[in-house]
Amino acid sequence: MTLKAAALVAFALVAAGAAEALPPAKTMYTDALAREQTLRAALSAPDASPGVLEEVRAEIAAYEAIVRGYPASGYSDNALWQAGCLALDAFARFGQTIDRDAGIRLLRRLAAGYPASSLVAQVPAQLARVNARDAAAPRPQPAKPPAERSPAKAPGSLVTIRDIHRTDLPDAVRITIELDGEVPFHDERIADPPRVFVDLPGTRPAPAFVDRTLRFEAAADVVRQVRVGRHPNNTTRVVLDAVGLTSYSVYPLYSPFRLVIDCVRSIALDAAAPAHLPVEASVRVVDPPPIAARTLATIWTRRFPAGSPANAALLSTVRAADAAEPRAAGEAPKPAPPPLASIAVAPPAAKTTAGGLTIARQLGLGVSRIAIDPGHGGHDPGAKGKGITEADLVLDIALRVEKLLQNVPGVEVILTRRGDEFIPLPERTAIANREAADLFLSIHANASPNAQARGIETYFLNFATNTSAAAVAARENATSTLAMGEMPDIVKAIALNNKVDESRDFAKDVQRAMYERLRPANRTLRDLGVKQAPFVVLIGATMPSVLAEISFVTNAQEGRLLKGNAYRQRIAESLFNAIRKYQTSLKAAPIAAVQH
Repeated sequence: MTLKAAALVAFALVAAGAAEALPPAKTMYTDALAREQTLRAALSAPDASPGVLEEVRAEIAAYEAIVRGYPASGYSDNALWQAGCLALDAFARFGQTIDRDAGIRLLRRLAAGYPASSLVAQVPAQLARVNARDAAAPRPQPAKPPAERSPAKAPGSLVTIRDIHRTDLPDAVRITIELDGEVPFHDERIADPPRVFVDLPGTRPAPAFVDRTLRFEAAADVVRQVRVGRHPNNTTRVVLDAVGLTSYSVYPLYSPFRLVIDCVRSIALDAAAPAHLPVEASVRVVDPPPIAARTLATIWTRRFPAGSPANAALLSTVRAADAAEPRAAGEAPKPAPPPLASIAVAPPAAKTTAGGLTIARQLGLGVSRIAIDPGHGGHDPGAKGKGITEADLVLDIALRVEKLLQNVPGVEVILTRRGDEFIPLPERTAIANREAADLFLSIHANASPNAQARGIETYFLNFATNTSAAAVAARENATSTLAMGEMPDIVKAIALNNKVDESRDFAKDVQRAMYERLRPANRTLRDLGVKQAPFVVLIGATMPSVLAEISFVTNAQEGRLLKGNAYRQRIAESLFNAIRKYQTSLKAAPIAAVQH
C-alpha cells in the first residue's frame, strides 16, 4: 500500500463514518508521524514530483481525521500543528496557494480551538514566516542555470549587515540580524552537522563581521556559534551551528529592518513513540497531556469592587433585609445589623464633549475595571530607537500605571501582558472583553523615518481621515494575521462601533493629560492631537478604547527622555490622570443623603 493510500484509509475511517471503532488516537498520530517522516524526505528531493504533493495532501487529511475523530484528545492539537506545518512546507516547495491557505487555516484552528496547548505560542512565528515568504520573492520556481541569473547589484546599492546578537528566551534562543535596508532571504536546515543557515542576497557585512565567527560556548545552549561568510553574487550567508534543535522560524521585523531566527530547544521524546523517528524541522514527536478544560467567560456576571461608599451602604441594606427574613424554629438569631448608613447618591453624569448623553451615561454606568495593554512584545519588539525598544518601554509604563491605579479604592487593573511575550492583536481586546473591563487603554511609542518627528497623539477606533493616521495604523497592525476575506466583517465592526463618542472623549482626556504633564519636562513637545484610525487592537472592544502614542523613540531628544525614569513616571501619571478624569465625567463624587 502506498503512503497516499494509507493516509486516505485513515482519513476515510472518519469521513465515511465507519461502523468499526477507530484506532486509538495515539496509534493514528504515531502512524501519521512515521508516514510524514518518509514524505518529508521525498518532499525535499530536488526532483520531487506532483505525485508527492498529492501524498502530502492526503497525509494532511489523515491528521485532520484525528481531530475529527478525537476532538478532545491530547493528540488533536499536535495533529493540527503537524498538518499546518506540513501544508506550509508543501507551499514552500511547490508554490501552490491552496497549500498555504490550508496551513494558515489549520494553525488558526489550533490557536482558536486549543488555546491551552503549548503549541499555540509557536503559531504566530509560523504565520509570520508565511508573510515573510510572500513578501520576499515570487513563488518558488525551479532553479535557473547560472547563465540566466541576474547580474550582481552595484556595490553602492548593497545593504549592510550592521549587527548580529543572541538572546536567551524561556524556550528558545533568538538570533537577530540587523540590516540598514530590506532584503529577501532564503533559509534552510542541514542535519549533519546540525545547523541552520540564512542567505541574504545583495548584502555585505559590516567590517566587524566580515568572515567572522561569533562563539557562545559559555552559554552551551542550542546555538553554539554563528558564522558569517561571503558567497557569489554579493550574497552573505549566516550559519547557526545548532545542537538539540527541535524547530526554528525566520521572520522579518521593521523600523529598522531586521531578521529574527528563533531556535526552539529540544524537548524529551515520548517513550512510547517509535525510536527510529528523528526529529525534523517541524516534526515534533511528543506524548501530549490531555487538553486542559477551558473556562468560558460569563457574559453578564460581574465582580463588584469593594471599598466604595455606595457599595458599603448597599451591603448594609442587604444585611438589614436578611435580618428581617423569617427564621425556622430553633434557628439562632442573626447578629443585629449596624445602623443604616448614609446612602451615597451620585449626581447625573456629565455630557460628552459633543454635548449629548450616550447610552452609557443615560444608564449611569461607571468605570471600575481597567484593561491596560502594553503594545508589542515577544518576537515583536515594535519600534526601535537608539538603545530603546517600544515593547520594553510601554511595558514599564503600563506597570507604573497599574501601580498608581492600585491605590484607588474600588478599581481593578488588568494587564494584557506582564512580561516579554507576544500576544496577537485580536487576543488583547478579547482579554479585556473576557474580563468585562470598563475601559481599554493600549500604550504604544511612535516611530518615523523622519528623525525630526516628535510629539504625542491619541487614537480612537474609526476609519482614518488622513495619510499620517493611516500610516501609524499600518505600522501598529503589521503583526496582524487577519486575511482579506475578513475585511467585510472588519469594516462592519468599525462602522457599527457604538463606543465612538465615549472613546473620543476618553482619547481627548488622554491627549490633554499627556500634554499638560509632559510639557514642563519637554519644552519642545508637540501636541499632535486626537485622531481616528482602524487599529486592529481596538476592533471588537465592548468598552471605550483608545491607543496612546506616548512619544517618538526615533527622535533623539525624546529618545533620551524616554530612557529616564522621571519622564516615564510622568507619562504614567498623565495616563493615570486621564483615566481618573474620565471616571469622574461618568460618575462624579457621591453626595451623601442621610436616610432616617
